[in-house]
Amino acid sequence: MTPIVTLESVVIAHGLPYPRNYELALELEGLVRKAGAAPRTLGIVQGALVDGLTPEQILHLATAPDVRKISRRNLGLAQALAWDGATTVASSLWLTRHFGHAVFATGGIGGVHRGASMDVSADLTELARTPALVFCAGAKAILDLPATLEFLETWGVPVVGYGTDEFPGFFYRDTGLPVDARCDSPEEVAALWQAQRRMSDMPGMLVAVPVPAEAALPRAEAEAAIEQALSEASALRSAAVTPFLLQRIWELTGERSLRANVALLRNNVQVAAACACALDAMQAPARVAGAPENAVALPAGRYMSIADYAAFQGVTRVTVYRWIQAGQLETYRIGRAYAIRLRPERKGRPDGTGITAWRC
Repeated sequence: MTPIVTLESVVIAHGLPYPRNYELALELEGLVRKAGAAPRTLGIVQGALVDGLTPEQILHLATAPDVRKISRRNLGLAQALAWDGATTVASSLWLTRHFGHAVFATGGIGGVHRGASMDVSADLTELARTPALVFCAGAKAILDLPATLEFLETWGVPVVGYGTDEFPGFFYRDTGLPVDARCDSPEEVAALWQAQRRMSDMPGMLVAVPVPAEAALPRAEAEAAIEQALSEASALRSAAVTPFLLQRIWELTGERSLRANVALLRNNVQVAAACACALDAMQAPARVAGAPENAVALPAGRYMSIADYAAFQGVTRVTVYRWIQAGQLETYRIGRAYAIRLRPERKGRPDGTGITAWRC
């Protein structure tokens, strides 16, 4: 099975004008495919949760005038009222887990707003409760970056720097804020994620990828534009602040910040796809020397398919996929299928309820 990288859709409907938004969305999907993974751009079309928008659906979200920005709080409303919706980081994380995926790429996450400690993005709380591997260029530079990192620390979300020891500042590379660990290869990231997945009830992991050096803004220039934009936004309420600030910063920097934004998006999806492929290779069972390409060697034991295991435990297949993504089941991949190994020492379901796995 090809490893999957999920992508948000708010950049399509609320980030760039048409046709630039449509072209960028297709380009990002192409970069994921070129790196060996499968893109799944998430969205909501007439109330339906979509795991992988078609080009026609992407075009619709890119051009329709009434596409709403959907976070976790209004996912249910979007379904009940048949809205068209573009997903934020928070809702994309929920959908990533809902559809049984684990790797998600975005531009930058939300965080704690400057001078407003109670104004905290839902992205952070969703990271704290959703086991997903998230790739970004840090939090958006208009935010309070030290406070954002403190929030993530409090809620147990590890922050990994990809090729850096510092948390990047979205438009610029260096902030002086240390990360929890540094990785310099997709294999290192995959190893960290596997270690985290082996523990139950763990949050997501944030992988911070600096904006490419050739597209980065000097920190002083970016901060000057941010401070001016902030002073002009003082009368706006929270929901309107971020779009205004990003647009004003683009104007103040002569669109150099916009070019940096596009460059970091391209870079993030490529790194995410490479890490997804490394994770997929690490999870694949060892092959028997001289065996056919599709033959795999499984440890001795008793196995069930996902459908059989779901029926056996009295849960949905989505729940079984969540247990797999959380590392709570010993699974092996055979082509496109999973084989779940039953262990006699395990009593009940991975969530601690239900019957003993061996009692058939």
